[in-house]
Amino acid sequence: MHDLVIRGGTIVDGNGGAPYRGDVAIDGDRITALGEAPGKGRQEIDADGLAVAPGFIDIHTHYDAQYTWDPYATSSIWHGITTTVIGNCGFAIAPCKPEHRKRVMATLVQVEGMSLKAMEEGIEWGFETFPQYLDFLQSTRPALNIGAFVPHSTVRYWVMGPAAQEREATPGEVAQMAGLVREAMSAGAIGFASSTLEAHNGEDGVPVPSRFANFEELKALTKAMGEGGKGIFEITVGMDTGLDKLKTLHEVSSRPVCWAALLHRDDIPEMTTQRLEATTEFLAAGVEVRPQVLCRPLTMDFSIGNPYCFGGLKVWNALFKKPASEWPAAYADPAFRRGFREELKGQHPAAFRGRWDLVRVLKTAKAENRHLEGKAVTELPRGDGGDDVDAILDLALADGLGTEFLGGLMNTDDEWVGKMITHPGTLIALSDAGAHNHLLCDAGYTGTLLSKWVRDRQTFTLEAAVKRLTADNADYYRIPQRGRLRPGNFADLAIFDPATVAALPNQWVMDLPGGEGRFVCRSEGVRWSIVNGVPVLKDGEVIERPPAERSGQVLRQYLS
Repeated sequence: MHDLVIRGGTIVDGNGGAPYRGDVAIDGDRITALGEAPGKGRQEIDADGLAVAPGFIDIHTHYDAQYTWDPYATSSIWHGITTTVIGNCGFAIAPCKPEHRKRVMATLVQVEGMSLKAMEEGIEWGFETFPQYLDFLQSTRPALNIGAFVPHSTVRYWVMGPAAQEREATPGEVAQMAGLVREAMSAGAIGFASSTLEAHNGEDGVPVPSRFANFEELKALTKAMGEGGKGIFEITVGMDTGLDKLKTLHEVSSRPVCWAALLHRDDIPEMTTQRLEATTEFLAAGVEVRPQVLCRPLTMDFSIGNPYCFGGLKVWNALFKKPASEWPAAYADPAFRRGFREELKGQHPAAFRGRWDLVRVLKTAKAENRHLEGKAVTELPRGDGGDDVDAILDLALADGLGTEFLGGLMNTDDEWVGKMITHPGTLIALSDAGAHNHLLCDAGYTGTLLSKWVRDRQTFTLEAAVKRLTADNADYYRIPQRGRLRPGNFADLAIFDPATVAALPNQWVMDLPGGEGRFVCRSEGVRWSIVNGVPVLKDGEVIERPPAERSGQVLRQYLS
């Protein structure tokens, strides 16, 4: 008698081999039989016509705060994801001294689009150090597995306080930071994460702490991470962080490097080519420096009242330092508009590059403007001599800054996206789940890969796509006994209908602490999700359980 038997499904085991029909037997938290499962199960699932795959591993999420009030990690749980990695880009909520909490949360508001009210009302601060945070997460009994990076910006703020966002660190301060990294790695961190991205600015437009670190500091901290022979370095790169520097950090630490984000920009197409070519060279030479790529367009819902996508442009960063009450006057100022236009002419690190034809009016605040919904900015009315900058700012002002826009920012060319996701040196990820709640929700990227790129375009076979979502991520991140269906491995599984699996359109819900809203993305065709032998999703709905029965684990053991 087995605890659970999945009968007659199409087994897609994560290794990339041809699918085959068979059973999966589970006892406790492990797979005990594959192909044939003699005997019966206390619970049995009929998987006829369904694919039975390893649970998907999302290596780029931002559930650091959300996990403290949402053990189910919605939206990810709806998409067959069984393991999430948090702390990406070097932003998190630990380590954090009580006197630094306000600043740490403010940084998450600015760079990750999280709700301050939701965090203030939702986070239970039962921790200060990073090891205490891991213990706290486990005590909440999550439904999914969690791997956690020790984050550069919070480590820097712990050691330096406000000076972390003012200057380079002294050798003594770097030594203290290295000690915190070693402590975190000993406690079970998956690695160390940082950011040099120019758009990553905190409160009042001041760069986040990690952007004040010089290269010597990065070398010292990645070296500290790798001293125990484990860990991965994750970094969100800016324009000045070339792949040569990442190769140096790989050599210094002797550990893999994963960087975000390789997203295609149609204003600089040669950059995609150059980075893919460099990745090919690294792969051939055994250099473990690999980019994260997204299998769908990067779009953002934004307003001129919350213009996150213009971060990185100097004229906007100067505006962010002023009270929001002064923004309308700036938007009407010809000098501001002129500066905006000039910056859009050149190459720059901003997410938005001036493709106004890819920006549409999603929703207007006032009834008299409803006739403009659905129109691209290039189709909006403008006065004599006006251009697209005038059109979007004029509408926003006339609409009380309440107009919502949907912008196609990057990855809008399917041909280039196909090149990136099929490259053998890339990792498919970048959901950003838990972040940018008012702007986007890409937690359903797994459904996009399995529908658009497998079923519709046939760019991948089913088995190749599943390998990309499971074994490839587990192997590179050194996560043991997950990512493959194999007797003895942990019983993390996603069971879905290949004919219907997809990510549904984003929905706006008001379910965050404090009644705050967010975009969520549900799935179609994901029938079951199982974490460590326990079903957590059935027919697209979360199986809610009391804490003692939730089966997710904070992962602390990784391969060398």
